Amino acid sequence: MTSPASPALPKLSVLKFGSSVLHTPDDYARAAHEIYRHTRAGEKVVAVVSALDGETDALFEVGAAVGQNSHDAMLARLVRCGELKSAALMGLALQRAGITAAVLDPHEMSLKAEGSSLDANLTGLDRAQVLAHFERADVIVAPGFFGEGAEGPVTLGRGGTDLTAVMFAHWLGASRARLIKDVDGVYTDDPARVPDAHRFDQLDYAEAARVSRGLVQDKAIHAAQALDVIIEVAALGKAFATRIGPVTPKTGSRHRVRPLRVAMLGHGSVGAGVCEHLLAHPGRFQLNPVLVRNALEHARSGRPGLRFTEDLAEALENRPDIVVETIGGTGVARSLSQSVLRDGMHLVTANKAVIALDFERLHELAADSGRQLRYSAAVGGGAPILETLDRVSQSGAVLSVEGVMNGTCNFILGRLGEGALLADAIAEAQALGFAEADPRGDIDGHDAADKLSIIIQHAFGVQLDPADIAKESLSDLSPHKLQAATEQNLVFKQVGHCSAGSDGRIDARIELRALQPGHRLAQLRNEENGFLVQLPHESLYVQGKGAGRWPTAEAVFADIVDIQRLVDGHLKQTAGLRPQRAAQAARMPGEDSA
Repeated sequence: MTSPASPALPKLSVLKFGSSVLHTPDDYARAAHEIYRHTRAGEKVVAVVSALDGETDALFEVGAAVGQNSHDAMLARLVRCGELKSAALMGLALQRAGITAAVLDPHEMSLKAEGSSLDANLTGLDRAQVLAHFERADVIVAPGFFGEGAEGPVTLGRGGTDLTAVMFAHWLGASRARLIKDVDGVYTDDPARVPDAHRFDQLDYAEAARVSRGLVQDKAIHAAQALDVIIEVAALGKAFATRIGPVTPKTGSRHRVRPLRVAMLGHGSVGAGVCEHLLAHPGRFQLNPVLVRNALEHARSGRPGLRFTEDLAEALENRPDIVVETIGGTGVARSLSQSVLRDGMHLVTANKAVIALDFERLHELAADSGRQLRYSAAVGGGAPILETLDRVSQSGAVLSVEGVMNGTCNFILGRLGEGALLADAIAEAQALGFAEADPRGDIDGHDAADKLSIIIQHAFGVQLDPADIAKESLSDLSPHKLQAATEQNLVFKQVGHCSAGSDGRIDARIELRALQPGHRLAQLRNEENGFLVQLPHESLYVQGKGAGRWPTAEAVFADIVDIQRLVDGHLKQTAGLRPQRAAQAARMPGEDSA
């Protein structure tokens, strides 16, 4: 989560996910990837969702069977249940991915509508009420297709979620309404039936209404024209879209995306999560045998469709496009990271220790080979702190960064504050998959120091060895100190701090700090991470889940998808750029952001 420390109008995207992309509950994870792509680019997102494919029709059928000549108002109350269920499922998927989200029903937004019960039009929204939720969340999930009429819920007709997205973009001041469909734009003919159909890069409103053939709801197109709202029609994971607005129609090339060949090194908690994401996108990725220590053991318990190997050469067979390293440690993983880039393959890693030790060398190798080095998951998990620093360092100096950057320690400190013994709190963190078998790297501050070293590179462009960062250990936190803090209503947190002095020297430390309960960092719970970035004229706050399989796997997968878009030619080449320049160079053509 990224937000100003003081209230300000956020940079906002409205994304709509219809039933053409929501077929089963598994599809909410794919939608979460698309949302995370925008939030880690610094945007707030309103995600408008339809019911799962076929569910609205099924509810209409049930209503007709039970009520026969059913009352329209009653049917409206019934069929809205599909959207309510879908919004809640989307919120759960975002939560699992480590993305802060609020799910709001129409009455919680004062989303008003007028007209017949089954074909109404939206008329108003409490803008301040909606925007207030962005103080605590990056994403607001809203059910589409219905609003609050004078006498209860009313629906907006077939395709009504498109209309909801357009109206949200207008009322909340978003740059556009991006409609995520099962095709990557508007075509002259159905591309599934006509192989040589032409894809439009842009369309005016009248032509869009004529050629989209129901792909975009007519009411939504007419509303967008009246309110001067840009509509984009896009597919999941794509950088390009058909833009509908006050423009001259123009056809473009049809984009044929080849599968990205991926080699996975490691199949622990995070590696297994990344494999799940890769397998959930058939046709987009070709996965090599996964490198593990015991292939037979993993084959017995692994997911069907996965192959395992103990042979590095087999894991790297057929020269993969990208290597994903989730082995961890600074032994084999360190040498492999360098050899992967040296041999001309892109590298994605969650290994903060290797990045902290070899930051300069790895970036040099990436630049020399013209390949990408990505490591978003190394710091913050689902909290996109590195992306935030890359953005803000373009326009002004970062004065300081401090934060809770070890989710394991935050979880353990929370349990200690409740009276648990250190050994019991560690065991619970290990059982939940937050802590390693040997927790000393977390407890003694070494993990946080590695992360702080990387943050210093992105914030100040300075190399600082993690060994030179002062650290305090949780094992030195006595029960007496914990009790005293509790009596004073203070909350202990492991806080990493770095700032640059006027002489260019970096002050950096990992400390145990007793905070007032109202402090932003004190409010972090369980495995959450949070960061305060101080700029000359403002401060930013970044929050998200910092430990566990799914938040970390989400960040790794986002890096993979970024590289896939680059490989397919939709991004400018940024391999090997220093962090302060990479964010600016990596903007995608045809989009305002993300």
